[in-house]
Parts: sequence; structure tokens; C-alpha cells
Amino acid sequence: MNNKTDMNTDILRLPAEILYREEIEALIAEDSDEKPERWQMSPKQVLKFIVGGKAGKTEITPKYMGHNRLVEVAVATLLTDRALLLIGEPGTAKSWLSENIAAAVCGDSGRVIQGTAGTSEEHIRYSWNYAMLLANGPNEDALIKSPIYRCMEDGCVARFEEITRCGSEIQDALISIMSEKCISIPELGKEVSAKRGFGIIATANTRDRGVNDMSAALKRRFNIVVLPAPSDLHTEALIVKKRVKEISASYRLKAALPTDDAVLKVVTVFRELRKGATLDDKQKIKPQNSPPSTAEAISLLTNAMAISASFGNGKVADRDIAAGLQGALVKDEEKDKLIWKEYLENIMKKRGAEWRGLYTECRELNE
Repeated sequence: MNNKTDMNTDILRLPAEILYREEIEALIAEDSDEKPERWQMSPKQVLKFIVGGKAGKTEITPKYMGHNRLVEVAVATLLTDRALLLIGEPGTAKSWLSENIAAAVCGDSGRVIQGTAGTSEEHIRYSWNYAMLLANGPNEDALIKSPIYRCMEDGCVARFEEITRCGSEIQDALISIMSEKCISIPELGKEVSAKRGFGIIATANTRDRGVNDMSAALKRRFNIVVLPAPSDLHTEALIVKKRVKEISASYRLKAALPTDDAVLKVVTVFRELRKGATLDDKQKIKPQNSPPSTAEAISLLTNAMAISASFGNGKVADRDIAAGLQGALVKDEEKDKLIWKEYLENIMKKRGAEWRGLYTECRELNE
């Protein structure tokens, strides 16, 4: 490999700033508005990068399909003293929006803390190389800086994914950072103050409420933007189709993209099971413990392409989709299987010849 372009073709998942490099460069080149300190483009150009448009002759693809006003609020928050918290159901593009905003603002979306039960205060502030610490005592070389620490030094955006998966006491380690905009290192007798441009974008899943609720003190330091599920069938189908195309290209799946009809069928099933009723509201459906998300629809159709490419004729068929539906909707609980069986017999079966093939394949797997 002789250059960066060749190297990038061998990377499984490119960060947004590389994946959309040409778009970012075009937006920067045409930007005539004043840029906030250490931002690579103005807020208006960040908005255009997210919602789509044109920069000169370059088409800017939409990264988020929803209410533009929500994106405006999110971007504007990073100009203030508050951090940004994106919350919503699974599959509402919280992480995707966070990554693309960071890529547009500072050209680096990779400074991320992933919230888990094992996340500690050291992941948020700093830790030590203990071999060097024992040999030479506390010093700068032994200090291991967290992503937030490095963003404070450089004046850029840090991301905190699934913040409510962390323990409450770990979350609260952010309070002093967000209030004082500094990290105290008593071992070195110093404080690190954030440079202009520093910001935090956190995400939280509404299904995680009650796992580790955020304290009122921490919530007050966030500007909260709630990302709704796609508003209608065709918007969700458009999102699913777009992401399936991008992911399948990244993974080089040797299959044709699912047809519009196949995408609409999957999205219809998912929306009805989430809603607890058919799209026309004429028939009720028993709710599942874990309703399927838009992200799962994307995963299902991508997997159907992989099955078709490996074991079929390269065209996504009903049997490929049925296998994915079974896995997404019938997890470990017997209740899910009964709900899915009722849906098949009471709703899908009665939709006529257009749905007959998918119904037959799904029923066979569910027996």
C-alpha cells in the first residue's frame, strides 16, 4: 500500500471524518462565516454536514433524517458552557449523530468513553502507568490521560457513549469537569484547564432508565436533546435503506441491495410491533418486552444480504429476511415466540399474495 487512500480501503469501519472527508473539505472551503475558536467550520456548515445540502459542486449527504431544529439545538449547545446529552430509544441515531457532529466540529470523532458497568473514574479523569509511578514517583510521563483530559488540553469535543450504563458515582466525576472546566491532579500539584472549543457530547438510552439514573446535579449541567423515532413509515424506510447501503459497501457484501418492497415490509413489521397496533390502527398487537428498533432493522437487512451472498443467488429473498426476523423478534423468551406467532397468523397471513412468501418462510421457522 502506497498511500492513505489504499490504507483506508482495508479498514473495516472508517470514522466519519475520513468517510466523509471530501464533504468536510468542501464545506470548509466554501465557509465564509465566522468560526468559533478551534472549530474547523462554522455552525451553519456543521448543520449542513448533518442534514445535507450542497457545498459548491459537492453533494452533502444527510447524516441524520429528522427535525433540523433538534440538530440546530445540539450544535448550538457546544457553543455554550453546557454539555450536550442526546437521549432516545435504541436506533434513533444518537451515537451516529454524536460522531458526525464531533467530526464536523473538530475533525476527530474518536475521543470516546464507552459507558459500561466497568467504567471507572480513571476512564473519565486520568490514571497512572504504575511501573513508571513506582520507579520514578508521580510525573508527567507516568500520567495516562483520559479522552476527556486530552480534549480539554486540545480544545475539542469528547464523546461519552451510554452514560447511564455507568455507576452514578462514576457519572458524578463529570460534575466538577463540567462546572469548573478543569481537572485537578493533586499528585502533581497542578490543574489542567480546558481550552476554548472543549465540549462533551453524551448519549443515553431511554430503555436504560433505572439502571443508573443520573443525579439532578449532573442533569443540570447538560442541555438535553430528545431524538424521536422516525415519524412515519417512509422516513424510517429511507433511513434503513441508506444505512444498509453504506454498511454493505463497507463490508463489501457481494449481494444486491434489498428491494424497496423488502425494506418496507421489514419496517412495517417493526413499526407495528413497536406501536402495539397495525399501521392503520384497526388491530391491536400484544407488546414485546424489547420492541425492535430501527438499528435492528438495518442489521437484519445487512445480514440478509450476507446470507444471500454466501448461500443464495445474491438477491435478498423472503427466506433470507425471515431468518433475520426470527432472530430479531424471538429472543430467549417463550412470550416473544407466542406474540410473533399471533402476529403471523392474525396480521401477516391476511395481507394477501404480496406477503405470502414472507409469511410462509416465517411460519416455517417459528414452528
